[in-house]
Amino acid sequence: MMPLVIGRAKSRKLIEDVLPDQRVIVLVAQKDASVENPTPDDLYQHGTAVVILKLLRTSEEAQTIVVHGLVRVRIEEYVQTEPYFRARITPLEEQVPEGKEIEARLIDVRQKALRIVQLSPNIPDEAQMVINSIDQPGALADFLAANLVSDVAVKQELLAETNVLKRLERLEKILYHQVEVLELSGQLQEKVRESIDKAQREYFLREQLKAIKKELGQIDEQSADIEELTKKVNESGMSESVKSECFRQIRRLETIPPASPEYSVIRTYLEVMTELPWNKYTEDNLDIRRAKRILDEDHYNLDKVKKRILEYLAVRRLAPDSHGPILCFVGPPGVGKTSLGMSIARALGRKFIRMSLGGLRDEAELRGHRRTYIGAMPGRIIQEIRKAGSANPVFMLDELDKVGMDFRGDPTSALLEILDPAQNFSFQDHYLNVPFDLSKVMFIGTANVISTISPALRDRMEIINLSGYTTLEKKHIAQRHLVPRQLKENGLSEGAIEFTDEALEYIIAHYTREAGVRELERQIGAICRAIAVKVAAKVGKSSAKKQVKKVKVEPKDVRRYLGPIIYENEVAQRTSVPGVATGLAYTAAGGEIIFIEATSYPGKGQLILTGQIGDVMKESARTALSLVMSRAGKLGIDEDRFQKIDIHIHVPAGAVPKDGPSAGVAMATSIASMMLERSVRPDVAMTGEITLRGLVLPVGAIKEKVLAAAQAGIKTVILPARNRKDITDVPSDVRKQLKLVFSKTIDDVLRNALVDSDGKVRKSKNKRQ
Repeated sequence: MMPLVIGRAKSRKLIEDVLPDQRVIVLVAQKDASVENPTPDDLYQHGTAVVILKLLRTSEEAQTIVVHGLVRVRIEEYVQTEPYFRARITPLEEQVPEGKEIEARLIDVRQKALRIVQLSPNIPDEAQMVINSIDQPGALADFLAANLVSDVAVKQELLAETNVLKRLERLEKILYHQVEVLELSGQLQEKVRESIDKAQREYFLREQLKAIKKELGQIDEQSADIEELTKKVNESGMSESVKSECFRQIRRLETIPPASPEYSVIRTYLEVMTELPWNKYTEDNLDIRRAKRILDEDHYNLDKVKKRILEYLAVRRLAPDSHGPILCFVGPPGVGKTSLGMSIARALGRKFIRMSLGGLRDEAELRGHRRTYIGAMPGRIIQEIRKAGSANPVFMLDELDKVGMDFRGDPTSALLEILDPAQNFSFQDHYLNVPFDLSKVMFIGTANVISTISPALRDRMEIINLSGYTTLEKKHIAQRHLVPRQLKENGLSEGAIEFTDEALEYIIAHYTREAGVRELERQIGAICRAIAVKVAAKVGKSSAKKQVKKVKVEPKDVRRYLGPIIYENEVAQRTSVPGVATGLAYTAAGGEIIFIEATSYPGKGQLILTGQIGDVMKESARTALSLVMSRAGKLGIDEDRFQKIDIHIHVPAGAVPKDGPSAGVAMATSIASMMLERSVRPDVAMTGEITLRGLVLPVGAIKEKVLAAAQAGIKTVILPARNRKDITDVPSDVRKQLKLVFSKTIDDVLRNALVDSDGKVRKSKNKRQ
């Protein structure tokens, strides 16, 4: 039984005509409930014959009838549509198969229905009693379809199905799906309920804890944090604009629970902001005499570099607000670039920061990460200044020439702003997101070579070249700095070991081959360790510091401590045959000598080049060959011979890449020596670029190349005439040691480089410079 509200005029007319004599009518569902005046096509074919039990009049427009279903019917034909529908119908009888399957279906459907009643809070528990009391399969299927199925189309399918077994089977699938949905929904609701209950419980406990602490006169942790951070912000010395940003973050912090991840992010940000030295500066000590004394104590020689540093300090003393240039020390490893920065910081009385840029590829390493990323932090610049605790430290950017670039950005672009005094007063780190003044920081760069630094970055710095040391300078550095430091590091008392001048010169000549002094210090340290073993074996542990006997190290002792010599003078041996010339080259490790070897064999006039040489050096070799061929008659070489041989030029060592035009003179000399069968003088080294006209053009790094020649035992160095001005940079003791010959053309080079045809060495007319 169920009530029906009658609203349409047609339906009311029908009720008036059938009552009270005929109480049986047919109820049919609409296919689309939104159609106001349906036609027969808008109605389903199957319906239900019902009997009207009661008519209730609520108003003239609305009536309610209570009906009771009797039997399924199928509408065969509509015979009238006005004033209401009349149709011929056929009652449908149920088909109830017998057997175990229908019993099993009945049990399964009943269980599913009972489970739905349990899971559905809006279905009363009495429904379980009704479901259990229905024994007929068809009646149970109709009851469940009427009350548990909501889709009209699905209900209509079940109504049209007269086979009870099929109806139960279809209903079983529908109920199974509903059980799954309700169980999953229940699980989700349970999880949400647990989460909400936990959060509410924590909230209530936290509020109770706040109330208890308030009664006891204590402040809760969050309030204490906010009060402490507010105090730090006020005392930090930051500008008003930065303060307003910090206070904005503090207001956000007050509204966020401490357990939230955002709370710790904001708190960390505020801690970083308050720990930065916004207005903390160390007072500069601009005493020029004191600075000169400190530089002389820490470094031997380097007069040109010291002079420039003292000039910088003098300008700062006269004009404190001036922004001096960014200094960049360029030189081979081990010549004291980093230690110079430390000496400058000591002379000024500033904090010293060193940051290595070697291999740096990510711009965020300098500028920091935005706070939207998990684990974000400030860039290295801000981090180091935060550690130093001063806004005007001496900041050394080491290895500027080794900065990389990839898809993460170009760190060089960030350095442009950092190293520009016109921009870095408002440097913005991505993490801070507020400007920080770097204009008071004294930035110093270091590099081994200048060629790999971008032109824009190079333009922002003043380049100061630090060349390699001479043997005399290395000896003085060892006596003043290296030996005392190694004695201290190896637990030996001051003066426990005495290195003679001859021993130090022997170590420098035969155990090191470098522009700086790092390898020299390692060799001195090896000797100190060997002597420390003997000292520790002789004296007891309690008196290990008391040295009873001073150890004197001489050249013969060096061989015993360091083993066979590593480097020996092989220039004379390698240039004793025609076709071998000694050239001078410059690398990131300083100057060095190279050998140019040329040989010939029967062929067709081809030129073969080996030794991993670059394109510029290959062009120099071709130019050298063309020059010698063009002057064959003048030099006394058979011109036809070039067409009958192949010439092979090799530049050892083959595993080391080489390039540059300065080996042109040596290549031309090597080819001429081979063709004339006259050896190159064993004590001669040369450098210079050549042209097809035979001119010798100037080259760079003259000081480094001359020092390398002196260290290798060379007696005469042939240089381009236009490089005469560069000789002033060469130390005077080296100039006295070498004979410097200046050549304008290749003829001058060959005249001074080749031995006579009788094997005698021709003396140069050039005076020693």
